[in-house]
Amino acid sequence: MTPTGPIILIEDDSDDVLTMQEALKDLNIGNELIYFPNPIEAMKYLRETTAQPFLIICDLNMPLQDGLDFKRNVDADPELKKKSIPFIFYSTSATEADVSKAFLQMSIQGFFKKASSYIDILSDITAIIQYWKKSKHPNCF
Repeated sequence: MTPTGPIILIEDDSDDVLTMQEALKDLNIGNELIYFPNPIEAMKYLRETTAQPFLIICDLNMPLQDGLDFKRNVDADPELKKKSIPFIFYSTSATEADVSKAFLQMSIQGFFKKASSYIDILSDITAIIQYWKKSKHPNCF
């Protein structure tokens, strides 16, 4: 089964949101993109929606709450944990300390440094989407 749920993007930079929208369109990714400018609004949506999101793509440094704290809150919510939503960080900040915290202190499934060229962004998004469309995980059956 190919996951058809929405892709959740948590990103405070409007240019990066537009780039992601354009990339998904250019790659013919049929999943709806739902974006939030901060993790607080994203958490509210995730707790209220009955949809099974396909993927969460989250920036690391954002207003109100950083991506690491947001992921901790997702992991701490039993209902969201049951949904087993793949979680990817896509951020300009990809220090060794950030990556280590993300993998060692919580359960993320990927950490990508935002590419600077559109071609490289397309390559990143293609790799992420193809992997999760083929991967077996609890919400793909």
